[in-house]
Amino acid sequence: MSPKKSIFIFLPDGVGLRNFAYTSFPAIGMESGWDITYWNSTPFDLTSLGFKEVRLEGKASPRTDIYKRARKEIELDNFIAKFDDSIYNAYRFKPSNRGLKNKVKNLLVDIISKKYSGTRLSTLRDKIKKSERKTQYYKSCKQQLEEAQPDIVFCTNQRPLQAIAPLLAAQDLGIPTVTFIFSWDNIPKATMVVETDFYYVWSELMKQQLLDYYPYVKEEQIVITGSPQFEPHFDAYLLQSREEFLMKHSLPNNFDYICFSGDDVTTSPHDPIYLDHLATTIRNRNRNETESPLAIIFRRCPVDFSNRFDEVLEENNDIIFSIAPAWEKLGDGWNTALPKKEDMALLTNTVAHTKFAVNLGSSIAFDYVSQSKPGLYINYNPSGIELKKDVHKVYNYIHFRSMPSKDAVLWVNGKEDFEIKIDTALNSPEHTVLKAREWFKKVNGIPVPEASSRIWQAFNKHSL
Repeated sequence: MSPKKSIFIFLPDGVGLRNFAYTSFPAIGMESGWDITYWNSTPFDLTSLGFKEVRLEGKASPRTDIYKRARKEIELDNFIAKFDDSIYNAYRFKPSNRGLKNKVKNLLVDIISKKYSGTRLSTLRDKIKKSERKTQYYKSCKQQLEEAQPDIVFCTNQRPLQAIAPLLAAQDLGIPTVTFIFSWDNIPKATMVVETDFYYVWSELMKQQLLDYYPYVKEEQIVITGSPQFEPHFDAYLLQSREEFLMKHSLPNNFDYICFSGDDVTTSPHDPIYLDHLATTIRNRNRNETESPLAIIFRRCPVDFSNRFDEVLEENNDIIFSIAPAWEKLGDGWNTALPKKEDMALLTNTVAHTKFAVNLGSSIAFDYVSQSKPGLYINYNPSGIELKKDVHKVYNYIHFRSMPSKDAVLWVNGKEDFEIKIDTALNSPEHTVLKAREWFKKVNGIPVPEASSRIWQAFNKHSL
């Protein structure tokens, strides 16, 4: 019998935890004979789930952070020039200019992005690696790898600054490295921070994007695996009956439920207004209809711990029932908002026991079509307020161009449009679901339940 292969899975954040610790992913790996160790950069204790973990010690260089920020600015400039499209400017976020320290950092980013613009970007990429190899963090990572001697190192997403040193240490020791492009919108946003031997992507679409946006990545380095993100929708073990779901969340049984899925405050600052508009429509419909009345399950964005919805929730507490995602904030850092394992079942059952989702442009539409249900996308600006963000800018983003047909969702083009789109979603959703399936297949091309298995198959091929 051949000895077990071993893998270090670098885990920087809650999304990695959700996709690669809470799904069937680790079980499939262990059944295939792999020895799995999570290289853990989050506050979560993986040993509480029965997994082996090694804690990372140290942090990236502040200089590397400045280089990384400059790299993004240069890449966006290059994308604008290459594709003759100004939409890439929408992916720039104005940094804080408060205090001398931030002012100096921003000035350095500006200077460096000018110095290494255009084809000189490759020199900056080399400087990023050189900067990280000088850190104590890199030396610590290298020592941990020398002690464990894994056959492959897998980074669960391509964005973290703190992933550069661990992956460099692995490469310098001759250990194959892999990263996973974790979200459908990431590549055009210039979020590529790490450079690995192999890149695992969701679909042919994402593979082509990687080749178009990052010419230094070669076709033989890319593997289409699909994403484990949607696998729980096909896990019958997670499903509760309607009665169990309603009882667990203290929901009245006289309603049919729909879901309002909140976005983060940056993407959709006006979500409370949209929720109020939806509630008004539902209240009016319930007065006029002889059919089963509707109520709203409100699922906020997992990293939105604000009180911005409190007023509308209180005013409509007879028809809006909040079921918060099972996430918790374990610290102040960006990577310290982490899901609990039970959120997988919670989301799956929320989809199962609601008729459709209402949302502003998120991948919740893919969660719903995974269970053959439609999604409604909000597509209007509230009137009579100071506009914080134009909703139409959201749908100009590159990833929405992947829609084979605009019929993949039902578009709510004004608050008065809710009524007819709700009626369509309830009574004749078939066309929308059909087109949504076509879109989902384009974005996540592999049969959904096979993603984890395909990733492990690729590890077998690419490991030592």
